[in-house]
Amino acid sequence: MTALKTTFALYFGNRGFFPAALIDSARRDLPRVLKSMGHDSIMLDKNATRYGAVETPREGEIYAEFLRRNRGKYGGVILSLPNFGDETGAVAALKEAGVPILVQAYPDDLDKMAPALRRDAFCGKISVMDVFCQCDMKFTALKPHTVSPLSEEFKTNVEHFDRVCRVVNGVKGMVVGAIGARTTPFKTVRFDELTLQKADITVETLDLSEVFDRMRKMAASGKAYKAKASVLRDYACWHQAPKAAFDNLVRLGVVLDEIIAANKMDAIAVRCWTEMQSLMGISPCVVLSELNNRGITAACEVDICNAVTMQALALASDGPATCLDWNNNYADDEDKCILFHCGPVPADLMQGKGTISDHLIIANAVGKGKGFGCNTGRIAPGDCTFGSMITDAGRLKFFLGQGRFTNDPIPADFFGCAGVVEIPGLQDVLLHIGQNGHRHHVSVAGGHILAPVREALDRYLGCQVAAPQAI
Repeated sequence: MTALKTTFALYFGNRGFFPAALIDSARRDLPRVLKSMGHDSIMLDKNATRYGAVETPREGEIYAEFLRRNRGKYGGVILSLPNFGDETGAVAALKEAGVPILVQAYPDDLDKMAPALRRDAFCGKISVMDVFCQCDMKFTALKPHTVSPLSEEFKTNVEHFDRVCRVVNGVKGMVVGAIGARTTPFKTVRFDELTLQKADITVETLDLSEVFDRMRKMAASGKAYKAKASVLRDYACWHQAPKAAFDNLVRLGVVLDEIIAANKMDAIAVRCWTEMQSLMGISPCVVLSELNNRGITAACEVDICNAVTMQALALASDGPATCLDWNNNYADDEDKCILFHCGPVPADLMQGKGTISDHLIIANAVGKGKGFGCNTGRIAPGDCTFGSMITDAGRLKFFLGQGRFTNDPIPADFFGCAGVVEIPGLQDVLLHIGQNGHRHHVSVAGGHILAPVREALDRYLGCQVAAPQAI
């Protein structure tokens, strides 16, 4: 799974008494640098306005029409100030952009401070941000205050902004499938569907009975069945699993793919026990793992809120996300714990290929041999970002944090897929979870991406975001 780089619309601000050469060089610099980073870009034709930049409200309207014509072709706007720029024209141009806006200002050179050469974008950036605030326009501003597009600092800023855009554009308007009803005892995963809808997140619900019926009616000779069987066979080690379990897991995989495609779902959350085990003789973990690994977010236990969180983290990450339990203390180390789940962890987050096993915990309730499908193994060491979300009083409330999975050992007889995570200030995080009604699940993705995820959810999507960790 690789993240799709954002295409940017480029905007150039201008004040008429600055030389045209400043705009010309900016129009060359930005597309070239962005292309080197894997980003496509679009910009207004040079002849559409004076220098192909925006100075007046009329030129702003021309740029706004350019954005309207290209709606859907860009995921963010980079507002570049080669010189001071004009705030009024910028508002007219971007007030209906509908995507995140990064404000970038060129630095002055100390040997080019004469009136004919000076940019004054340092001051102009403050003026643009001031008027944007007056007009309640959301934007991104990053350090340093002025930065050349030819610098490494600018590339770092673009990487941050790219992740912000991916989260904003991917969470807003997403469709989540609730496959099956909430498991009766699991009140910890309750959610308010209307609150999600007000945040432009749609939940579509399906009953497990339909899933099971379609699984039973599926022909093993079909093209989709054979393709899924090939994928799953290569995805994990199956030497312990009976053929009947493999057959039903293939059928489940095909049905979920069909449901996701038919309903244009971006994510799903599945009722994974105990009907799966008692009626179909499987645990769906490996199917969810494979979905996550190819970029379709899949949470277990019908945890819709963590499916949304997983989606946000995966969009910002360069790989998939997973849903885990806050499960065990790690001896007496207050900054370490064991995160675990039965096996939905995507292969890209695991240390080697997983092994399909019976569900050793549910076996106590449904009997041995009825829960094969758990993709067991270990989570690979490395940096991680984690979080979760609840719906509360009409708002989406997230918490986010960062840590790293370690190489610390876990007892060999520990069931499922687990890892030891080290989180500075873990005890503060756990207190926040308990005191604010968050669940026993946590969404996790690779890398330290807290800052762009937080900005996307808070600044642009209007969610409440806490970072209780003492970093």
